Amino acid sequence: MNQEYENILVPVDGSKEAELALGRAIAVAKRNDAHIDLLNVIDTRAMAYNFAGMSDGSIAYQLVDKSKQYLDDLLKDVKDKQGFDNVDIHIRLGNPKTIISFDFPRDHKNDMIIMGASGLSRMQRAIMGSVTSYVKRNAPVDVLVVRTAVDQVK
Repeated sequence: MNQEYENILVPVDGSKEAELALGRAIAVAKRNDAHIDLLNVIDTRAMAYNFAGMSDGSIAYQLVDKSKQYLDDLLKDVKDKQGFDNVDIHIRLGNPKTIISFDFPRDHKNDMIIMGASGLSRMQRAIMGSVTSYVKRNAPVDVLVVRTAVDQVK
């Protein structure tokens, strides 16, 4: 018996791994006639470390603006090149671990999360911890961690 998914969450952060996950999510969504929620979480903890001395409001505005442009570009690619249009984009500010694991899936009734293995460098993982590791241990829905492109799967 195959598990069918209706509403897939794909957190993206601009990394190659996240875009591999998006490719896999599109394949799964097409097979299941499912909806995809593309989510970019702006980590407010990182804002405090990286932008000391700047106004929080201006930083947040700039980051949200960059995030919106990134998601719009992904959305255009998904619709035009991948031929998939059952997708929405979302931006959240906060802790990516809890937003991806609990808050967003609860609010949007996601039944699966598909994400890349890691978008962080080794140093970032050591300081902040891997979001992917946290999500796969704690999310109350199925989590697929993608390490390869769709065309590499047999």
